Amino acid sequence: PQKPIGCYLFSGPTGVGKTEVARQLADIQSVELIRFDMSEYMERHAVSRLIGAPPGYVGFDQGGMLTDAVDQNPHAVLLLDEIEKAHPDLFNILLQVMDYGKLTDHNGKHVDFRNIILIMTTNAGATELAKAAIGFGKSVREGDDEEAIKRMFTPEFRNRLDATIPFAHLSPKVIAKIVDKFVFELEAQLLDRDVSIQLTDEANAWLAKRGYDRMFGARPLARVIQDHIKKPLAEELLFGKLVNGGAIAVKMEDDKLAFDIVPNQPRGKQKPKGKKGPKDPGPDEERKINEYVE
Repeated sequence: PQKPIGCYLFSGPTGVGKTEVARQLADIQSVELIRFDMSEYMERHAVSRLIGAPPGYVGFDQGGMLTDAVDQNPHAVLLLDEIEKAHPDLFNILLQVMDYGKLTDHNGKHVDFRNIILIMTTNAGATELAKAAIGFGKSVREGDDEEAIKRMFTPEFRNRLDATIPFAHLSPKVIAKIVDKFVFELEAQLLDRDVSIQLTDEANAWLAKRGYDRMFGARPLARVIQDHIKKPLAEELLFGKLVNGGAIAVKMEDDKLAFDIVPNQPRGKQKPKGKKGPKDPGPDEERKINEYVE
């Protein structure tokens, strides 16, 4: 086939996992994720950086960012984030990629896109979905996001898409599962320090309730976990009970998160008798440590 493996448009509100789906797809396929933020290509001259500047212009010898990245990683997931912010000239370039699976750079070299999965994300229609619906028995607007996409993108562009995949707002049940995902990622980071972490069901529910925001998706939850779990653990890892590793159980006490920490035994040599240990850190050293943690 003379086309990319797939061309998809992910639409929906912010923080619902559009970019994360592309990242997980690249991980599952064991291929590279090539991501471009389209907010950097809002002007016409910036679009030329993707395929390279023409002869006689500054940057001609540097090559195109998009063409070079795909040429070096022919099997990859290409993510164009927030495509609605890009200059209209970019869509003309994408039409050729979506139709023939090739793109010519500034040197006349044909770059093959046939082994690329092209994913574009957009927030078009998110404002319409956030408004309250009119009429009895309706709480969510239906179909308004499709109308916004039709207004935003031309028919020839939409006709070349394999599918437009809408993302809905996250439900409280999904947020509870995302808590498990964030904790699993944190546990993977703590493995190098020989630290394990577990959450009780009550702590999971507290984080999910505290971090749930229908308008902003999972991003408020990430900030809640950062403030209530990661920052307290950072202090314990640097100069607390978890210096030598250990096990952490996160539970609820008096409507607040509490940590049960079981530290590991020190592995170092025992201090010889008659010799003084290291001097306790003074106020200046403690201040430096606190500044480092922050």
